[in-house]
Amino acid sequence: MGFLKNFFKNVFQDESFENETTANSSFDAISKEELETHLGVRRYGEFTLTEAVRPSYDLKVVPKQGFRHDRYHDADSNSEMPVLMAAASTENLFELFIELLEPLGNVVDVVLETSHSRDGSGHTDLYREHMDMPVLLSTLWDFEDLLTNDGCTGIAVLNPSIPQEVQFDEHKLLIVYGNELTDYEDILHRYSVRCDEEMKFITEAEHVHSSSDEYLEQFEELKMRLGMEASYV
Repeated sequence: MGFLKNFFKNVFQDESFENETTANSSFDAISKEELETHLGVRRYGEFTLTEAVRPSYDLKVVPKQGFRHDRYHDADSNSEMPVLMAAASTENLFELFIELLEPLGNVVDVVLETSHSRDGSGHTDLYREHMDMPVLLSTLWDFEDLLTNDGCTGIAVLNPSIPQEVQFDEHKLLIVYGNELTDYEDILHRYSVRCDEEMKFITEAEHVHSSSDEYLEQFEELKMRLGMEASYV
């Protein structure tokens, strides 16, 4: 079972899980068989997870499709920005992400987020400015599997002149920042992702990530294709 293999190989590098395990993790008292069964579950009702992440054993947050409104507070400028946070079933997840990029315009900046490093340094962001959207979209489609299923890779695309940003994070949540987010809400609705202001996301409880050496190699290739030469090792 691929997720189980990657779990044993990588879970203790995952900061969120390490923090949870020091405070009575729901994984502490279960058998290997119970763990294998839990990590093998991808479908919860009508919602299907990617291979990137799994919820806690006690399912304090049950994965589901939907979005809610939030606000991001920038401590440096003491300002707030509207946010849409969304979770979508894997069947249409990547197509939805690609469509959410359309309102950003023809030239964008790109940020790759990685937590592949094993030295305990946490996340690293790699930045590329002024990329033509058609070139970016072609590249993203080439790396659909990596971006959808690797729990150590995230990407954000932004247009600072608007300003708006679309993030496809390591948990495979879709997060949109900026004013005037109506166009993004319309796209979410077209994909049957409905507003639920009470919903909770997998990040709001204990969870685990999965990755592999193969995904690390693909990440290096993606980094090169995007012209990001900075190293995170």
